[in-house]
Amino acid sequence: MKRILLSILSIGVLAACSPETQEEENSSAASAVSERTFKTYCNPIDIDYTYMSHYRARNNVSYRSGADPAIVNFKGKYYLFVTRSHGYWVSDDMSNWEFIRPQSWYFNGSNAPAAAVKDGKIILLGDPSGRGAVIQSENPDLGDWETNFAVINVPGGVQDPNLFVDDDGKVYLYEESSNKWPIHGIELDAENYYIPMGEQVDLFNLEPEKHGWERFGQDHKSDLKPFIEGPWMVKHNGTYYLEYGAPGTQWNVYADGVYTSDSPLGPFTYAPYNPISYKPGGFLKGSGHGSTVEDNNGNHWHFATMAISVNYKFERRIGMYPAGFEEDGQMFVNTAYGDYPHYLPDTDVEEHKHRFTGWMLLSYNKPVKTNSAEVNKDINVVDESEGGYMQEQIREFDIGQINDEEIRSYWVSEANNDSIYVELDLEKPMDVKAVQINFQDFNSEIFGRPDTLRQQFVIKTSLDGTNWETVADYSKNQRDMPHGYVELDKAVEARYVRYEHVYCTNKYLAISELRVFGNGQETLPETPSNFSVKRQSDRRNADLQWDAVDGAMGYVIYWGINKDKLNLAAQMYGQNAYELRALNTDQGYYYQVEAFDENGISKKSEVRYTE
Repeated sequence: MKRILLSILSIGVLAACSPETQEEENSSAASAVSERTFKTYCNPIDIDYTYMSHYRARNNVSYRSGADPAIVNFKGKYYLFVTRSHGYWVSDDMSNWEFIRPQSWYFNGSNAPAAAVKDGKIILLGDPSGRGAVIQSENPDLGDWETNFAVINVPGGVQDPNLFVDDDGKVYLYEESSNKWPIHGIELDAENYYIPMGEQVDLFNLEPEKHGWERFGQDHKSDLKPFIEGPWMVKHNGTYYLEYGAPGTQWNVYADGVYTSDSPLGPFTYAPYNPISYKPGGFLKGSGHGSTVEDNNGNHWHFATMAISVNYKFERRIGMYPAGFEEDGQMFVNTAYGDYPHYLPDTDVEEHKHRFTGWMLLSYNKPVKTNSAEVNKDINVVDESEGGYMQEQIREFDIGQINDEEIRSYWVSEANNDSIYVELDLEKPMDVKAVQINFQDFNSEIFGRPDTLRQQFVIKTSLDGTNWETVADYSKNQRDMPHGYVELDKAVEARYVRYEHVYCTNKYLAISELRVFGNGQETLPETPSNFSVKRQSDRRNADLQWDAVDGAMGYVIYWGINKDKLNLAAQMYGQNAYELRALNTDQGYYYQVEAFDENGISKKSEVRYTE
């Protein structure tokens, strides 16, 4: 498959570039480009997210977004459909993603699209009106999508649809996005233009009074009614697993749960181990409204929506996590260290469930400096924080925001030219293995999918801060990489890491996080001691605490309903207590905690249990 992913690792000299010179250099670089040959990836996945246009006519707010992923495995390749992207992506390794501009498509982009494979074609439903027909293509690389013009006219229209093709060839539609209505299901007539057969069935709704994780707001602390949305059906060993998202896409606790049944239209039973996909802490938070796909090696992956919510509450990204089923049928999605480097599907690991590389974050809150002043301008955003529908804005843009592990904060440079650098002091020599540069859209003026988008930079390392080695040269890069993840060819011992800016398409150079991964050269942190858990009178909540570990960067807590299946995790920095507000009232739980720093991860604590 021909690639347009132009990742460049060539050594070059930085020079001031006029538009003419830049064009000549870009053209001459074409013969030197290649695919990524990485063994790892790092969330959010580094694809060329589309700029949204929802508020262009009103107040000219520009922002990228990728959300509500529907991914299918079609003839050994993965096709990723994402809300309002004006096309979709294809990959054969989940590392190199090529954007496809289809021959025919929805003028306003698909909205929370549904996708499935049937009879040698991909079938898809995603008309933004909620009153569209199923479209199909046997050649999605070309994108010659065809419609049968048979509108699926169910009560209330179709919101956040999912198409599921059963083993017997029958097709089912699940849909809803509401803080009032339940998830619905109905069979479609696969022999008659996919029109509905029979009556739509109400399947299930949220019960936040029983399920703590279904409560709305940051950390589940809002009294506003939560939303249920984004169904996705998976069948495994004869059991139907109907995933659903809650409580709201803009929050750190956006998650996926699952109901199970032995029939595609139920009745469905709530899984006591819910949620399955949950990531309330770390750099990039949230893991809801997702889809689950089986890769070419027989393993499952869960693609989910992760929140930024700065320029607009629906500013989002896509994350991918190892997923699967335990021997007893329990479904899991492993989000522990979910925004650190993980091994890709085709990289052999001892156990698919555990694909974390063990490469730790080396850059957190380390001394950082730049030769460019911060910008002094107000932000142009759609702010709904007063109504309780998004967090308050962070309005400081100083260089300290660039390595605080908070994607909602960012550094904005006053200048944007090829003389700018950012330098991190890791404070000790460490083995550097990867770098991730997360660009942000500060007062952007870009809309849609222009072909000019690119980021160009050079990464250098040093042991003494004087003698520098170029470890990654993207100075002629032509690929749009808003979350530029660079896996080094080999580990480099370094104390200092330097980002040298060359070019970015946006008017302002803004970086939400410059992240360096690898391993320190000292001993692992100690196991947290005196770990205790107390269930609150409101059984949806529990208080966890432990003694702080000297030198620890942070902690990860694990919990679950079985002692040997602590599949849920929350990561935190600089705190040795946590209020867990995601429990189910009629369930007992087991818990553990571990400490981590630049050198690695401690042994886990003793397991605690609460009724």
